Amino acid sequence: MNKEEKVIAVEELKGQLADYKSIYLTDIAGLNAVQTSKLRRECFNSNVKLSVVKNTFLERAMSESENDFGELKELLKGNTTIMLSTIGNSPAKVIKKFRKDGDKPILKGAFVDEAIYIGDEHIDALFNLKSKEEVIGEIITLLQSPAKNVISALKSSSGKIAGLVKTLSEKPAEEVKAEEPVAEEVKAEEPVAEEVKAEEPVAEEVKAEEPVAEEVKAEEPAAEEVKAEETNKAEEQTSEDESKDESE
Repeated sequence: MNKEEKVIAVEELKGQLADYKSIYLTDIAGLNAVQTSKLRRECFNSNVKLSVVKNTFLERAMSESENDFGELKELLKGNTTIMLSTIGNSPAKVIKKFRKDGDKPILKGAFVDEAIYIGDEHIDALFNLKSKEEVIGEIITLLQSPAKNVISALKSSSGKIAGLVKTLSEKPAEEVKAEEPVAEEVKAEEPVAEEVKAEEPVAEEVKAEEPVAEEVKAEEPAAEEVKAEETNKAEEQTSEDESKDESE
């Protein structure tokens, strides 16, 4: 294989890596021609593309790809057969089914919806993995179920609903008008704000109580009364002294 052929091979692998969202790296070493033919037939029936590739070509294609294959490039040793599919778990189903009669293919690693799986122990997890299409289908089913129940209920009670609508449409216009004065009743309650204003003179009543200070001043002359009592006592003492002198 010359240089141009190698470049073409790498470009083809790059295209396949871009077209398929599910890429499985497997080891089918030890399978004879009959077993290999049977495996290819199983892949074809499950819409899985099976290709035996050179590790160097695949490693280069992964390195030049827009996807990040991470540790998968380290698995490119020995026999490498890739399984490509647009459905995440299709290759895993093929592997599980084919391994009922043996231990091959062995899963080396997988790249599914940008997630990386390393090792054959992930085969069961990949087998039970649901594709985006399957998840979307389940969500749509769940969303449609309540809608169907509502539609059925509406159909079964369509007669009652029609009768109710007819009754409401025939309601006299006068009854509707009779309910309009409610807005006027609300307006009648608006003078509450004026009642609040009527209570404002409380401040004037407080001012009326201010003369208390004058009453306190009116009590101050008590000091003069004390002085008058002291003068009277002095006069009485003088009178007593004079009386004693006269008696002597």
